[in-house]
Amino acid sequence: MLVAASVFALIAAAIHIYIFVLESIRWMAPSTRKLFGISSDEQADHTRPLAYNQGFYNLYLATGTVVGVILLGLGNVVVGATLIAFAGASMVLAGLVLLLNDSRMLRPALIQAVPPLLAVVFVIAGI
Repeated sequence: MLVAASVFALIAAAIHIYIFVLESIRWMAPSTRKLFGISSDEQADHTRPLAYNQGFYNLYLATGTVVGVILLGLGNVVVGATLIAFAGASMVLAGLVLLLNDSRMLRPALIQAVPPLLAVVFVIAGI
């Protein structure tokens, strides 16, 4: 169960690192603007500071998840599982907030929330 938790945790971390790149590094790129429904340069420029900040939240959650997987792999089950569970639950809740804010965001919310949800479920089942 802990191996499955680690796999889904790493998938969740990769997704959140990708989101970090989009929000904090590539926000002004036309492909990123299209992905987020940003229609103008002015709108993208206006929202850049918010996206930049939000991207780092995603990076920190991914980092906590990866550290949890590493610690789990090194045998520190309590701390590793706790980090995976906390970061994963935060990712799940962020996906839920995205969906509750805009029901058209079902697909992005599921992409953001399902892998960490599975990680949390497997980590709980494994301890």
